[in-house]
Amino acid sequence: MGPIKTEAPENMPRLGNAFSRWLGRCLLRMFGWTLEGTLPNEKKIMVALAPHTSNWDFVVAMPAIMGLGVKISYLMKKEAFFWPMAGTWKWLGGIPTDRSAAGGVVEQVASYYAEHDKCWVAITPEGTRSKVDKWKTGFIRIAHRCEVPVVVIGFDGPGKRIVIDKSYYSQGNYEAEADELRDYVNEKFVGISPEHQ
Repeated sequence: MGPIKTEAPENMPRLGNAFSRWLGRCLLRMFGWTLEGTLPNEKKIMVALAPHTSNWDFVVAMPAIMGLGVKISYLMKKEAFFWPMAGTWKWLGGIPTDRSAAGGVVEQVASYYAEHDKCWVAITPEGTRSKVDKWKTGFIRIAHRCEVPVVVIGFDGPGKRIVIDKSYYSQGNYEAEADELRDYVNEKFVGISPEHQ
């Protein structure tokens, strides 16, 4: 698996322009990080970003996203979508969620997938930067409900790499699949702050 190609696949949701892609790549090089793997040519995927061990994950991921020109959607509390920021959050891919709503977050994200022709949603399975014994299963439940593949993108802290890794479709065995993916990620990747992994 070598450095990623700069050409974006046809079905990938796009955001930004030539300048933002150039800036993102410059920032990534300045931080000393590289991207590896192959971007999936899929209109809709669930991205599992792991291991999530540090606030630096976001700092490193943002220039990578900019450099690729990909629009990555993410979950935000609906309270954050107030004027004048609501339009900006939505343009950047923010999905307003209400955890108290009927059907929960799974149904809300399922509706978001249904409303968009191209949609990549990213979730950190740990749900926190602290060390956890088990991953949350929400990302797998959403992927199964929406019939979209889960794509694992791993943070390799020591090697300063962001790796676009395996892809699979959930069979509905949420707990077992989460445990299997967690073991896989922990064997293959070491996060930026390993003590939290």
